[in-house]
Amino acid sequence: MKAVLVTKPFEISIVDIPKPVIKENTDVLIKVIAGGICGSDVAIFNGTNSLATYPRIIGHEFCGRVVEVGSDVTNVSIGDIVAVDPVNSCGKCDACTGGHHNVCEFLEVSGVHRDGGFSEYYLSKEDNCHVLRFYNDEAEAALVEPYSIGSEINHQARINNKDFVVVMGSGPIGITAMQIAKSRGAVVLMTDLLESRLIRAKKMGADFVLNVSQNNLAENILSYCQRKPSVIVDTVCSVSSPVEAMKLAAPAGRVVILGTRKDPSEIPQVLFTMKELEVIGSRLSNNRFPEVINFFEENKGINSDLVTHSFNFEQVADAINTVIEHPEEVCKVQLKF
Repeated sequence: MKAVLVTKPFEISIVDIPKPVIKENTDVLIKVIAGGICGSDVAIFNGTNSLATYPRIIGHEFCGRVVEVGSDVTNVSIGDIVAVDPVNSCGKCDACTGGHHNVCEFLEVSGVHRDGGFSEYYLSKEDNCHVLRFYNDEAEAALVEPYSIGSEINHQARINNKDFVVVMGSGPIGITAMQIAKSRGAVVLMTDLLESRLIRAKKMGADFVLNVSQNNLAENILSYCQRKPSVIVDTVCSVSSPVEAMKLAAPAGRVVILGTRKDPSEIPQVLFTMKELEVIGSRLSNNRFPEVINFFEENKGINSDLVTHSFNFEQVADAINTVIEHPEEVCKVQLKF
């Protein structure tokens, strides 16, 4: 079968590898249908993902149709359309037993630490497969994973109907966090440097949008809800964005940080001690797939504008270049298998 392999930074190719076979009684063999290109996939390609190892078959947000199951599989059937959770944990360490398997001490993420789903077939454990009973298009199942990141952000920040939330960055993860925050009753302002992204964010449900290349966010923040935001979600993930987020947050507010950069941010302690801020990390998702699938079923079509480009998987180099070179046009790029 064919697969997408990043051999080392800036070297990506389509390779032939053996088709996986059922080995364990809980194995599920999936014929991959679609996969979304995430910013972390681009970072593996260009060498800026500090967590990745090479060579690597990339792809952690993907879906497919079940074609074979092990003898002990009971919750997944041949023919099912499934979204695959890329989180693989040990189940025994303190994080796992404490209910945080997404930060397992021995965590392996498919497509980052072990081979991922950008291949014609993928072998998964049953527990990582989540069946979609209703969908507008089979490829919709590949959107469950990015929405699970937005769901985790909301859980970590405990977003509720009393919150005024600012989402810094109107890319795919920012939009998923916004839509789920809106479903919880929050008021949401989204920011970006690109007007096209803000137009999309507004269309997909944001209460307010602000182009921060033309307007100072700190000077304008009170004009939206007449109060400072109780929650700031930083999906920009630059060196300076956590500092800006802490400055913007209301006293006793919550700041959610998603970045995985190694280069440090210089954060004065007074920024979070004087306002007694909660500064919260959010990584991957913690068993949020069922919640997202229910969210899709209850809000049919809510994700319909997220995917802006589709490519055949053998055009992966063109797809990645589109993400890099045309940010004003791109939200989510999907590969079709």
